[in-house]
This record gives sequence, structure tokens and C-alpha cells, in this order.
Amino acid sequence: MAVESRFLPLTDVAEVLNVSVAQARALVRSGDLRAIKVGGRGQWRVEKSELEDYIQRMYAEVRAEVDAGTAD
Repeated sequence: MAVESRFLPLTDVAEVLNVSVAQARALVRSGDLRAIKVGGRGQWRVEKSELEDYIQRMYAEVRAEVDAGTAD
């Protein structure tokens, strides 16, 4: 029986968001996307719920821009 992971590596986050790994890392480093570092090499991991929260926040931001007439 496979155990579904609670956390995603940045490669998976990048795939979900359809961005590069560097862009995913920049989101984490800027604090826009919450993540933790694990292991001796400090590998970034993003909790699935945090990724979903980020996506929902981006939807809300875009909706606010559309409503204000400032969206591109």
C-alpha cells in the first residue's frame, strides 16, 4: 500500500504551477509560498495544503485586480 506524501519537493510544485523550479524556489524564498527545509542538505518541501492555499490566494488577488479594473 503506497503512502501519499504530505509534502512536495520543489520539482513537483513547479510542475503543478507550470513554472520552472527556479521560479518555484523564488516563490518560497520570497515568502509568497510557505515551505520548510528538511534533511542535511536543506531540501525545500511544500505542504500540499500550503500549495493549495497559495493557489487560492492568487485566484483572489486576480479577482480583486479584475474587479478594480487593474488586471492586464
